[in-house]
Amino acid sequence: MNRSTMVLSAALGLGLAAALSVPATAVPVTEGSHTVTKSSYVGSAAEQAGNKAFFEAVMKSAKAKAAKSPGLQTVTVTYDPSNAPSFQQEIANAAQIWNSSVRNVQLRAGGNADFSYYEGNDSRGSYAQTDGHGRGYIFLDYQQNQQYDSTRVTAHETGHVLGLPDHYQGPCSELMSGGGPGPSCTNPYPNSQERSRVNALWANGLTAFDKDAFTKVH
Repeated sequence: MNRSTMVLSAALGLGLAAALSVPATAVPVTEGSHTVTKSSYVGSAAEQAGNKAFFEAVMKSAKAKAAKSPGLQTVTVTYDPSNAPSFQQEIANAAQIWNSSVRNVQLRAGGNADFSYYEGNDSRGSYAQTDGHGRGYIFLDYQQNQQYDSTRVTAHETGHVLGLPDHYQGPCSELMSGGGPGPSCTNPYPNSQERSRVNALWANGLTAFDKDAFTKVH
């Protein structure tokens, strides 16, 4: 058991992540005169279910705290970056990107967090999940963040916090296309449809989305 797995085991109990996440597939990539194996984003029904459960847990947590301050037009989602020290800048960048892109929800670092970031090595790559106790976490995989633009990976995973599903068939201009366009895609910004979707979800609550919202981006 490596150090990152020990940290996650102590903090989260890890069982749920293994049940809901799927491994990243390996694809051959030619570099110079030799071929190396690199992990790629993958999609599955189980992964989509995990993303949806993560969003529900985060929204319920944030909305419960927002209910104590009636009249607020913007919901604040609080995150804890302390367990991902290697990605502090990427996490801050991802929060800034989303905060400048949407108006009905904002991301802030702080205590009593609605979700947390973790880092380490995992054959599944990076992913977002619930911890089974009403909170969520984002795991940032070292190898995947070396292969793909790290800010894009972090902003993409943070998109799951805000309710967006994966859509790997999309173009590079679509943040939730993830690794679909390949490692050369470095765009870390959501497009207009993604921004509108997040604003709608956080304006209207859990009743705003339907099953189709987690199979494709409208």
